[in-house]
Amino acid sequence: MIRVLVVDDDPMVCAHVRTILGTAEDLGVVAEAYDGAEAVEAVLRHRPDVVLMDLHMPGVDGLTAIQKISELKQPPAVVALTTFDGDHYILRALRSGAAGYLLKSTPPKDLIGLVRVAANGHTVMSPAVSHRLIANTVERRPAQSALLAELTERETEILACLGDGLSNAQIAARVHLSEGTVKNYISQILVKLRCANRTQAGLLAYDAGLCSRP
Repeated sequence: MIRVLVVDDDPMVCAHVRTILGTAEDLGVVAEAYDGAEAVEAVLRHRPDVVLMDLHMPGVDGLTAIQKISELKQPPAVVALTTFDGDHYILRALRSGAAGYLLKSTPPKDLIGLVRVAANGHTVMSPAVSHRLIANTVERRPAQSALLAELTERETEILACLGDGLSNAQIAARVHLSEGTVKNYISQILVKLRCANRTQAGLLAYDAGLCSRP
């Protein structure tokens, strides 16, 4: 069972998401929270696998909550679920540690599938968000590509795994390292390549021909 925490200041939205996820036998909403502070407390109390986080809430907002949750020892996958699709919000959420960015207009069946994907350690994006992110990456790609030469052999190997779309656990198994070590390597890679998230880094790896997939 994939345990999900839903965070939104509108109880109706929480109820709607709970209903959608409740139609899947392998998903269960373990709790709801109505602001960022409650979200952090709920994560510590209920240990969800995935958190669906609204960004605009009174008190502690979603972006702050995402960062606080990502700093926990064993954080869940936190996915922004919002109506805002501007570059500013997308990049801030991903830089704060979000594992994905979904719009509230996401069809119910797609939302169920994307929650499963996030629980397996992959980044999830609504199509509109992916298009914006790719456009942002393309504009910066020449400068970032030049930075590939600064990566160590091990960092390049892990970057190739990102290009293949592997989760941290899958990368750890492939390169024979612990998940914690892989996570540290990925953080270093993102800084060196000036990427906001692993999706941007994966695109660079793909363009550079580092990936094993066609």
